[in-house]
Amino acid sequence: MGGNSFGRLFRVTSFGESHGPGMGCVVDGCPSGIPLSTKDIRRELTRRRPGAGGASTCRGERDEPEILSGVYEGKTLGTPIAVLVRNEDQRPGDYDTLKELYRPGHADWPWEAKYGFRDHRGGGRSSNRETVGRVAAGAIAKAFLSTMGIVIHAWTSSAAGIDASGPCADPGAFDWDEIEGNPLRMPDKAASALAMERIESLKAEGDSAGCTISCLAGKLPPGLGEPVFDKLDARVAAAMLSLGAAKAIEFGTGFAVSRGRGSELNDTLTAPGVWKTNNSGGVLGGLSTGAELRFTVAFKPISSIGKTQETINRMGEKTEFIIQGRHDVCAAPRAAPVVEAMTALVLADFILLQRSARV
Repeated sequence: MGGNSFGRLFRVTSFGESHGPGMGCVVDGCPSGIPLSTKDIRRELTRRRPGAGGASTCRGERDEPEILSGVYEGKTLGTPIAVLVRNEDQRPGDYDTLKELYRPGHADWPWEAKYGFRDHRGGGRSSNRETVGRVAAGAIAKAFLSTMGIVIHAWTSSAAGIDASGPCADPGAFDWDEIEGNPLRMPDKAASALAMERIESLKAEGDSAGCTISCLAGKLPPGLGEPVFDKLDARVAAAMLSLGAAKAIEFGTGFAVSRGRGSELNDTLTAPGVWKTNNSGGVLGGLSTGAELRFTVAFKPISSIGKTQETINRMGEKTEFIIQGRHDVCAAPRAAPVVEAMTALVLADFILLQRSARV
């Protein structure tokens, strides 16, 4: 099985299955001398863990990280960094009734068609729990980026059909501490309350909801990216669409550019590195402009729902079933730290590529 590694110079390999002994990552290429501790990784993993309210699963994992290599006396050595997070609340028996079935909206059928064998326990590697390794690796990338002052913030811009606009449409006005304390990580309290009400209602019906996660990365140097096949926005898009439930992404003004005019949407410099507008989302010609990198990712409704559904089994026979187990109802707010992590991995890799190009 390929495709378990991401990045060129700052390279990450994730490992583990949803209901196996544990999850984790190996990060190769992180420079030496970067301050890093289990506290840094734990903080990001805690943000990803299920929280209070109706959006999240009740699976109770502590997600306590163990740094196995690559760090000594609180600093990175420049050698591979291995992080292990043990699964402590796995319940593979919840999925025994699904062993012979192909769940709607899941990767069961294409996975088995490709490999001839699959882990039916929560989807194995195709489970959202696979993102534990990504977030742990992202915490390491964030530690590296913080030495250059680069900051990354993601938030829920819509959930269950409710847009978080209102008085906080401009991220420059956001109170990030307040967003972190919000059950859905939405910047609009009224919108958050309405979205949570809808999510609770969907949960009672055995259904699920979609969401969008928006992200910005500030204080980027200009020129990150490669201008042909390895554009910054192309790599960010690949990173986001590698997430299980992500189905679409837009940068800056996004799909609305198809209805606009060049005279309206062209971003204009007012001084070196200073832009009058940022309709491009901080990327032109595949390279960072020095303006904020901004994009939004759309996540589909969670596929594991509590309603009766139709499917077929391995014999091709039609059957009805209800998925048992513990599942999120909406990817928000847990998707926000995952989006941040993948953004950090892309930026860390391009920072190192930029440095290598100047040697």
